[in-house]
Amino acid sequence: MNFKETLDERISQAEGVLKKYLPEEEGFSQKVREAMNYSVTAGGKRLRPVLMRESFLLFGGEGELVEPFMAALEMIHNYSLVHDDLPAMDNDEYRRGLRTTWKVYGEGMAVLAGDGLLNLAYETAFRALDEAQDTAALQRAASALKVLGHKAGIYGMIGGQCADLEAESKAHVTEEELLFIHENKTAALIQAAMMIGAILAGAGKQAVDAMERAAYLIGIAFQIQDDILDVTSSPEVLGKPVGSDERNHKLTYVTLHGIEDSEKEVKRMSTEAIGILKSFAQRNEFLEELVLALISREK
Repeated sequence: MNFKETLDERISQAEGVLKKYLPEEEGFSQKVREAMNYSVTAGGKRLRPVLMRESFLLFGGEGELVEPFMAALEMIHNYSLVHDDLPAMDNDEYRRGLRTTWKVYGEGMAVLAGDGLLNLAYETAFRALDEAQDTAALQRAASALKVLGHKAGIYGMIGGQCADLEAESKAHVTEEELLFIHENKTAALIQAAMMIGAILAGAGKQAVDAMERAAYLIGIAFQIQDDILDVTSSPEVLGKPVGSDERNHKLTYVTLHGIEDSEKEVKRMSTEAIGILKSFAQRNEFLEELVLALISREK
């Protein structure tokens, strides 16, 4: 297996799935649809939909039941980025080498674009009910919808964003608070991806719980690596401004533990995550390589 070629193929597949569910740019709401599509199609690793499909395949999943969830999760991820970039949040003007949505369409339209993507995500996920071929598939889709809502909401990503925003005004943030932020702001959607993939394929509770743990480790390691790159990389390589954590006075794992210990923790977590993925009856070697590549990425 050529990892790079396989990855490009999987990303292309995810792009194709996503584009099927994006809105037509027409009517009196054309501008917000343009802003939504701009934010989603401006690049990105498509990490979450690819992880979802590969988790689905790991447990023998077949058919297209997973596709609406792939698109929905990527919409949720992108809506969060649109809002994160706003002046009231991180105040970033570039992402993926392009101007952020609010810089192109204005703050108000960017807020609406994020809202539009979030609502469209759930409309899209519900379309999985139409793909279900029997009662068992309907039950799996319903379980997946519960995970999607939980991990994207106040008990997941939004809860992490809330803690992250409040942490900016605190004189001291504990490591426990920082890990809560990472677990929910970053890892929650990765957990959603891998858990939903497993659920839709018919995996049992024990396996789904194991995937949740693996995704937690992947998400935390991914965020720590992101914090490392914010210190060590450049805008040309990263495709967005560096040093934003320091400018916004954000506590990160790197500021707490330094570069060297942070890199060790990334390695420890990735090793445990890969061990979990290797523990199942079937293997998905591409998924294992993908996890390692994501965690050790340079951009």
